[in-house]
Amino acid sequence: MYTTQMDAAKRGIVTREMEIVAQKENMDIKELQQLMAQGKVIIPANKKHAALDPEGIGRGMRTKINVNIGISKDCCNFDIELEKAKKAIELKADAIMDLSSYGKTGEFRRKLISISTAMVGTVPIYDAVGFYDKELSDITAEEFLDVIEMHAADGVDFMTIHAGINKETVRRFKKNGRLTNIVSRGGSLMFAWMELTGNENPFYEYYDRILEIFAEYDVTMSLGDALRPGSINDSTDAAQIEELIVLGELTKRAWERNVQVMVEGPGHMAINEIAANMVLEKRLCHEAPFYVLGPIVTDVAPGYDHITSAIGGAIAAASGADFLCYVTPAEHLRLPDIDDMKEGIIASRIAAHAADIAKGIKGTRDWDYKMSEARKNLDWDKMFELAVDGEKAKKYRESSKPENEDTCTMCGNMCAVRNTNKILKGEKIRIL
Repeated sequence: MYTTQMDAAKRGIVTREMEIVAQKENMDIKELQQLMAQGKVIIPANKKHAALDPEGIGRGMRTKINVNIGISKDCCNFDIELEKAKKAIELKADAIMDLSSYGKTGEFRRKLISISTAMVGTVPIYDAVGFYDKELSDITAEEFLDVIEMHAADGVDFMTIHAGINKETVRRFKKNGRLTNIVSRGGSLMFAWMELTGNENPFYEYYDRILEIFAEYDVTMSLGDALRPGSINDSTDAAQIEELIVLGELTKRAWERNVQVMVEGPGHMAINEIAANMVLEKRLCHEAPFYVLGPIVTDVAPGYDHITSAIGGAIAAASGADFLCYVTPAEHLRLPDIDDMKEGIIASRIAAHAADIAKGIKGTRDWDYKMSEARKNLDWDKMFELAVDGEKAKKYRESSKPENEDTCTMCGNMCAVRNTNKILKGEKIRIL
């Protein structure tokens, strides 16, 4: 018997989840087991998540993407959020994070887990305020831990635990200062709780108890970056780096209990800092998989942050990040609707795929080869079938019909592909 996927890997036991991931990734199962035993690859798979179609995250794996949904005080419609979840799965998202913070969060979470073939993640500190229906400062350390155990028992595959913000990292943050202070919602809540109560962060103080819960259900630890930069002005500062050092120490402690770990990262960050930050995380956190929130590469594009994030995400993943959290056009502005969500997913999938080409992930270029072949053959139906968003591509094509079916209205009879094909076949062409 084994407790977690990591424990099984260390013991040389091949789990059903390992078999599925090895097949998906075209990887030898012994190589997969070795990487999992070392903590370089994870398979988030709660023992109680029956609907899960497992995925691997980490070294040698395709870059995965996450989608955020959830109910809040201002937007508390179960049906809309569950519809988003179904759409996210249809659009091939690998994970869904339930960021619910108000109302019947447990009921919503259990419904989501029951229908989701994608990994499900949560942020327990968001849920605690809504669940207990009392002010943040009145919640006890034990109550925070009870929420974590409820999420685990419901079947959550990974949880963001803001354990890296402790009294020491808070001192560093205060001493150095920041333009945008703390922008992590979970980080700001924990900072406020610590300041209001005078107590140490319970996720840090009682980390061993959390590891016991995670080992029991095989929940993956997603170490939250409470002090991630919220502006390019604040990136790679003392607070961010000190927290990363703490997260590296917490990673080792989790591995000692056979708990799988990934580490969360920035945030807002200038393009020229991204590659160095990926190396830094891998070094300080012992090559645990890296889950990045963006990075958003400029602060001036509200309404277009799916683009700023895709730019940063592609660079980050090509430089070693393993998991991208999508960003939508609604970032910094409002709760995304289903159209915003689609834009964010497509942008993230493009970034992930572009990075996988750069990383040389086995089989990645095959998709591009098939698309190029279809373009050479002017096979429009095949292009739509292969496109990351074939529905949109087909809609564009049909909105502006050309004179000749083997061209488009951009080039018409000057179509380079059509004319070159004809010349190479010895045929004549007509431009006018």
